[in-house]
Amino acid sequence: MGGFHRTRSASDRASAYTALALTAVLALAAPGAVGAAAAPVSIGTAPRTPHTLRLGSHGGAVRALQRDLARLTYLPWDAVDGAFEMRTWHAVVAFQGWSGLARDGVAGPATRAALARANPPRPWSKAEGLEVHIPQQVLLLVRHRRVERAIHVSTGMPGWPTPQGHFSIVERSVLSWSRAFAVWMPLAQYFYDGFAIHEYPEVPAYPASHGCVRVPEAEARTVWRFGRLGMRFWTSP
Repeated sequence: MGGFHRTRSASDRASAYTALALTAVLALAAPGAVGAAAAPVSIGTAPRTPHTLRLGSHGGAVRALQRDLARLTYLPWDAVDGAFEMRTWHAVVAFQGWSGLARDGVAGPATRAALARANPPRPWSKAEGLEVHIPQQVLLLVRHRRVERAIHVSTGMPGWPTPQGHFSIVERSVLSWSRAFAVWMPLAQYFYDGFAIHEYPEVPAYPASHGCVRVPEAEARTVWRFGRLGMRFWTSP
């Protein structure tokens, strides 16, 4: 198998002849075909459709997606690497939440079309601080009168709402223990009566916490370095 056959069967020759004849007819029927070289004719190929990118995708299309996300502040520029991993997934979810799209972390045609015409998120206030936009499940880091980063978060599940209002960071702990839920909360920044924004290993595309604000592991240090005692922390306009 795999060798080149010097002879063809009658049916093979007939098929080849039919294909050549069809190509010639199409070329002659094309405008301007007479006296000019005809363009190659592709038979039976469907038009290309936009790629759908998801966890595990990689390559130039992912890099282009990441550039769009970085331009809009959902990713840092040093995360543009052509690999669709969890940090990119969280960035896509944040963009989808802000844009009113279904939050699934998959960059399909609707998400990519929205990315192409989107602008960076606009904060409630231009004062330095952190803003948690609960309906969108997005945290904005605001500095120098603009959004420095937009980050996917997960707030309180039904029955365990995240407090809403204008607060400030009142306590910071590199590693905090929740006695109520028997769980460690790394890089916790408390803003109201035991409620904190903190790193957590599971940050799904929906509200899932007991009232705290969960931050993905890949973004937790960014949020920790940004915050400071007394900083503005808003969860409503």
